Amino acid sequence: MNWNPALDPDCPTGDDARSIEHVIIPRARDLGGFEVRRALPAPKRQMVGPFIFFDQMGPAEFLPTKGLDVRPHPHIGLATISYLYRGRMHHRDSLGTDSWIEPGAVNWMVAGHGITHSERIDDETQVDPMPFFGIQTWVALPKDHEDRAPEFQHAPASALPFMEGEGKEVRLILGNAYGERAPVETASEMFYADAVLQPGAKLPLPDDHEDRGAYVVEGAVEIAGETFEAGRMMVFRPGDRISMTAGAQGARVMLLGGETLEGPRYIWWNFVASSKERIEEAKEAWARGDWAENPRFQLPPGDDAEFIPLPPK
Repeated sequence: MNWNPALDPDCPTGDDARSIEHVIIPRARDLGGFEVRRALPAPKRQMVGPFIFFDQMGPAEFLPTKGLDVRPHPHIGLATISYLYRGRMHHRDSLGTDSWIEPGAVNWMVAGHGITHSERIDDETQVDPMPFFGIQTWVALPKDHEDRAPEFQHAPASALPFMEGEGKEVRLILGNAYGERAPVETASEMFYADAVLQPGAKLPLPDDHEDRGAYVVEGAVEIAGETFEAGRMMVFRPGDRISMTAGAQGARVMLLGGETLEGPRYIWWNFVASSKERIEEAKEAWARGDWAENPRFQLPPGDDAEFIPLPPK
């Protein structure tokens, strides 16, 4: 659909820098020629809305049949989405899902009480080096969804709301924003969007969500008179009207936020929970193994020859 001019006839352009509550500089980690930059959780901000984990993956280039190779591992208390700009990734989980994650598509895995999955680049037909670039995000579940059954939902890029005009393109990945709603069902109100801005284009943030943030993937944006380069996450005060303007090279920005949860969450390894007891129960269940009889965790069909063992601490 075309961008609705009524959304931003009065974009704020003042210099009220107090609208920005936090600026987060991600921590970089080199995984053998593959860099990951983690913005959430941060020392002063565990979550933005329900988003509790935010990793930039790459950019990188993988040689044929080489690259990302994450063995089966468990999750509880969260939902995951790996959103790719370039490349592809093979997802398999204990529900029997066997799906390739591709650019612009949504693969929404709800762990609930417990799920196991793997993420690999194991396409035998790949003969050329493959560019790889994307964002991996965890969304913490509300307390009344922590014990729900696991679930997997897929939506192709063509099924997602897409707005364009006035030098901007916005694809809504999750939740609701700008009068649109994404097709994947979520456990709480949120928004997650991929925005590509031409030089000088202005984009207002949704103002109908409790908590809001933005992460600059490429280029730079100006907000309240201050410039933010790629690799910065800005978290904004609730209720303020915020607009960003793309710099001279344009920008790509991920917009995120939504309803805050009932309280903080505990994070240990791949587990997210509202209590330490839930974490300990999951640790014991994974350490036990016995995959055929394990009531909580099984290995993905077709990828059950190995797994990541429980860390010692």
